[in-house]
Formats: sequence, C-alpha cells, structure tokens
Amino acid sequence: MYIPRLILAPAALFAAALSSCSSQPEQAPATPPLAGARIGGPFTLTDQNGRTVTDRDFAGRYRIMYFGYTFCPDVCPTDMQNVGAAMRLLEKSNPSLASRIVPIFVSVDPARDTPAVLKQFTSAFHPRMVGLTGTPDEIARVAKEYGIFFARGKGNKDGYLMEHSRQIYLMDPAGKPLALLPETPPQAIVDEIAKWVS
Repeated sequence: MYIPRLILAPAALFAAALSSCSSQPEQAPATPPLAGARIGGPFTLTDQNGRTVTDRDFAGRYRIMYFGYTFCPDVCPTDMQNVGAAMRLLEKSNPSLASRIVPIFVSVDPARDTPAVLKQFTSAFHPRMVGLTGTPDEIARVAKEYGIFFARGKGNKDGYLMEHSRQIYLMDPAGKPLALLPETPPQAIVDEIAKWVS
C-alpha cells in the first residue's frame, strides 16, 4: 500500500524534536569504590636496599599495595608477575601516568624475607617495584592498617607456608584507598588504574 511522504515527514520531524528536547544531563564522575574506607595509614619499614622508609617517602605518587611473601609457591609470584606486566603496558601506552605509580610488595614473612631476599624477588617482576619488610610488630601494625589477615601455617622452620589476604590496593597520592585491582589479566589491571588515576 502506498503511503504519501507528506504523512511520514511531519511524524519524523515530531520524533526528532522530542528526542532533542529530552537530552540527558551529564553524569557526575564516578566515586572510587574504596573512597572513604579506613584502609591504609602511616608506617615505618625497611626496603629491599636495607633503608628505612616511611609512607611519607611515597607521598605524591599513586601506590599499588600488595601483601605477600617471597617463599609463596604460586599465588604471590603470579600476582606480582601480573602487576609487573601491567606496569610495562602502562609504560608503553601512557609513560607519564606510569611514572606516577609505584608498585609496593609488603612481606608478611619478615623472618625469611630479608632485604636481600626481597631485592631478588621484586627485581624479577619490575625494576621499580619496592619490597618492604620489618620486625614482626611493624609488619603486624601495617597489615592491620590495611585490613590484611596473615598467619603462619604448618611446617618446619624453613618450609612453612603463610596464609594471607590477597587484595591488590590502588592508593592515591595521599595514601588513601581508591579501588581494589583485579588479579588478572594485566590489561584489566591497567584499565582499572586508568579509571581512577587522573
């Protein structure tokens, strides 16, 4: 059946006019999922070069915070490999952003994770990865500040495992929490960082 164009044209113009009148307001920027959470705090620890460092040494830079131990047989090396790969992807795609982020590995096994052991471990994943250790009391305090559970598992003096939380935190330049980063793949870590790092 033939329908004259004169009938369709006004209807199309009316629909176009309605769509232009109902424009959506601009959405406000999303709030980081961990904004306002009581995660993080001041600390004094020892880095992989044997130097005393505090949280203030990282002021002005975004931080990727991870708690684990170097003798971990699988989870910690896998997570750090992904963080290191994400940092390399960022260095290629956005060097300026990458330079403002420092990945930090905090040991929950200070009895075995000496600075020398940490240095060998962190350097395997990224040249700018910082390893931190300390006394058992210092580690207990910083773990509590970050809501990290850890406990020594069964085993002999040298062969025990550590049970621990697996969060990967993204912290802002003031040391406040922004978001949890995914464990894998590296590109997903990059994408999540890009959401919250300005």
